[in-house]
Amino acid sequence: MRRGPGAARRAAAFLISALTLVATAGCSFLPGGGGSQAQQVERNTLRIGVLPAVDVAPLRLALNNKLFENAGLQIDLVSESSEADGLRQLDAGTLDVAFASNVTLFKNAAAGQALQLQAEAYQAGTNTMALVTLPNSDYTDPSARPAPRIAVDSDPGVGTLTTRSVLSTVGIDTTKIRFTQMPFGDMTDALKNGSVDAAWMVEPYITKAQKQLGAKILTDTARGATLNFPMSSYATSRKFADANPRTLQLFRSVLGQAQQMAANHLLVQDVLHQYVDVDIPTAALVSVGVYPTSLNPVRLQRVADMMETAGMLTTRLDVQQLMPPGTTT
Repeated sequence: MRRGPGAARRAAAFLISALTLVATAGCSFLPGGGGSQAQQVERNTLRIGVLPAVDVAPLRLALNNKLFENAGLQIDLVSESSEADGLRQLDAGTLDVAFASNVTLFKNAAAGQALQLQAEAYQAGTNTMALVTLPNSDYTDPSARPAPRIAVDSDPGVGTLTTRSVLSTVGIDTTKIRFTQMPFGDMTDALKNGSVDAAWMVEPYITKAQKQLGAKILTDTARGATLNFPMSSYATSRKFADANPRTLQLFRSVLGQAQQMAANHLLVQDVLHQYVDVDIPTAALVSVGVYPTSLNPVRLQRVADMMETAGMLTTRLDVQQLMPPGTTT
């Protein structure tokens, strides 16, 4: 029987993932080995809060490939209604691990929430976050409007931070940018009715807008000071981390395998339609960034320092203090 190109593509992606797992099986991702480590952990179930974002694709890959199950961990994915909701649930004890943008995590940590980072989720790549306009828009140059109206999903957030950074490099007075907060799903309507000049979007919303409306990228917002911008991470309460260090070490180890698998962007694109509102043909066009395989306090400090410079933090946040014991660069 002759297979179509989609099936061949998925088969090739699966083969690459299998080879990746074989190659990493002899490495030290799972300290002490899956069986013995699973017997030593404080608990064998973790409730992880997630959002429908490209950032969390490795978690889905890990579950599909039974990486956690083979290591002796049961993972229950719980949908967060928002990043703030996920972080509230950490303190309430209804979530063990929460996913959020680094900007949100660092704002909460600076405000006094006792958090510990467990893993970096995602770094921006080319056109994974961008200012988007409609094809008939006369806003064709980032420097053309001195007080642009920009849609963002949160204010302050990653969108406001990176937009200010990029537009400042073309001479825009960032205090004059007018941000309007709205869900990503509402941004195309805001562009069409003229209530905003551009929308800060992430994938897969960028690709959906391009495919459905012929939208254009005004500027990539992962450039210059925001090149390879660390977008998001997974965190726990410090109380939970102190009580479950071996469980979380195992979680980080298995997630590291999955993050390494996600270096094959075909695998990421193939899994997106399982949990994001995007069809398979559109998912195949989505731009994918980088999935770090370890925590890097120097890389994350860059985000906190940008936030302080932008006035999002009143004092310098030492990201090293949010790391698990023994984490080094």
